[in-house]
Amino acid sequence: MHLRLSDNELATLVEMLSLAANVASWNQRPAADQGIAAYEALESKILEKAAHSGLGDWIEYDDETRRFRIREDVEEKAFYRECYEEFRNESFWDELTIRLADRDLRRAIGGEAWEKLGEDERRRMAAKWEKRYWDEFHKRGVDHVVVVSPPDEG
Repeated sequence: MHLRLSDNELATLVEMLSLAANVASWNQRPAADQGIAAYEALESKILEKAAHSGLGDWIEYDDETRRFRIREDVEEKAFYRECYEEFRNESFWDELTIRLADRDLRRAIGGEAWEKLGEDERRRMAAKWEKRYWDEFHKRGVDHVVVVSPPDEG
């Protein structure tokens, strides 16, 4: 296969590959190693080609990982970095909100009843808690979050 890309399209492709590899690297499941390695290998291969096709000032070879990568100073300013950070931030707040709302729903209806619910039904029933947590976190972040230890745990 041969692709003809403009300089802007090549830069976008390089950023997209790096974004995908960064997101994949968060997968900590043991079975994910092979998939992550495939992403990283393809990223390195495309980056090597891109370095010889006009993006040489963006890309460097990392002796430690033995792969090509986007230079750190370029990466800090890249659009994909902004996308990656926004994804991580939104994922954190979404997951925290959902987990706390699920906890509250489970406490309200009991563990046995909670286990019988499907995911859609849980989301519907937990919506009021999700909204409350979302509003709180949107206004104050984690400023009001406190971990209360049971009395016997100090």
